[in-house]
Amino acid sequence: MSTAVVVGSGPNGLAGAIRLAQAGVSVTVLEAHERPGGGTRTSELTLPGLLHDECAAFHPTGVASPFLSSLSLERHGLRWLWPEIDLAHPLDDGRAGIATRDLAASAAALGVDERRWLRLFGPAVRNFDGLISEVFQPVLHVPSHPVTLGRFGMKALLPAPVLVRAFRDEPARALFTGVAAHKFGGLSGPLTSSVGLMLTAAAHAVGWPVAEGGTESITRALLAELASYGGAVETGVRVGSLDQLRDVTGTPPDVVLLDTAPAGALTIAGDRMPARVRRALARYTYGPAAFKVDFAIDGDIPWTNPDCRRAGTLHLGGPAAEIAAAEAALDRGEMPERPFVLLGQQYLCDPSRSNGTANPVYAYAHVPHGYTGDATEAVIGQIERFAPGFRDRILAVATRDASAWEAYNANYVGGDISAGANTARQIVFRPRPALDPYSLGVPGLYLCSSATPPGAGVHGMGGFHAAEAALNRLR
Repeated sequence: MSTAVVVGSGPNGLAGAIRLAQAGVSVTVLEAHERPGGGTRTSELTLPGLLHDECAAFHPTGVASPFLSSLSLERHGLRWLWPEIDLAHPLDDGRAGIATRDLAASAAALGVDERRWLRLFGPAVRNFDGLISEVFQPVLHVPSHPVTLGRFGMKALLPAPVLVRAFRDEPARALFTGVAAHKFGGLSGPLTSSVGLMLTAAAHAVGWPVAEGGTESITRALLAELASYGGAVETGVRVGSLDQLRDVTGTPPDVVLLDTAPAGALTIAGDRMPARVRRALARYTYGPAAFKVDFAIDGDIPWTNPDCRRAGTLHLGGPAAEIAAAEAALDRGEMPERPFVLLGQQYLCDPSRSNGTANPVYAYAHVPHGYTGDATEAVIGQIERFAPGFRDRILAVATRDASAWEAYNANYVGGDISAGANTARQIVFRPRPALDPYSLGVPGLYLCSSATPPGAGVHGMGGFHAAEAALNRLR
């Protein structure tokens, strides 16, 4: 029987392990943390009984993932829950742009931009399954849906500020720009519309759901699926070299998947990889950081706009131009006075996360890479801007800065929770230009983290594709 070791138990590592185990490979997953899951953990961070997602919180890519969908994880207790409104973007004048799984209703709420919104997202939503099957692969592949991919690609190439010129009013401009800001960093270059187009289309096609009981429910379901195939997970094991893996299998394993950042791959296997691969991984760049603030609040957030009181996810950044300016500052290493903030009200559709009238609120601000300051007041300020009186409802606060992110998960270099800057080059060629972007140039050795296609998100596709590459070699 062939043997495999997977280093890292994030969703990509577990997905890769499951795919290998499905094919009859004996798999062991090694995790440095005492708890498996990587960015898919849930903890009581503020008050007893309040469940806070540690990192990943909203899962359009999870519910859309072809591989995760194939596993029927509902058998292991995973249940997706949707808020009434998937996404809201409030403005200073009291209006807000919203996105729901009803494309027509979302477009109608945008007033003068209704037809423009429908023209932009209608084709992607109608052909969403085909689009996902294309964008969840490496860029260099033979498309099965060339027309769908071509239509999407032409728009995705545009800088986000150029694309939003098509809209006449601020709610549509800000709504799209806020989603595009999930890229982390400047929006003026090519391909900066790609993230916004994909995630907005997902909001209309499948929504932005949460996992009941917290994101860790996804981890538990994946662990149960792996165990059903005989796979094993060992926690508290920090891997520093490939030589350690011989102790796990008795002989060098036939396959090694690294669910690590390129920096971690260089530490573990740098001396084994060809010089060209080492150089490419050393050139890999990391993006802006997240400064996370978890709140325990009494009751609900007093949003000025009533739609925001029903939204699972909110983008707090004001008008499109303000968001673009704040994101551009990050690329210069500057902390914006008003950073872009993502806020989650997961408890609205998942009351199991609350305790009585105390509710958990998830928020993070985009800050420069490696930022050492305290952005707590900046986050509170952005919430107060659109929900006056929020501060008075705070019961407890927990924060995580760039250094704490890296301590929590070594893949988050400098606080970059995307595991790599989303520059045009790295969107197309992450982690390096290669026909097989998962291979590390050594037979049987593969990278499978968010630093590989299709990038960040709880979808497991990086692990699936790396495992498929390994199985093709074994065959």
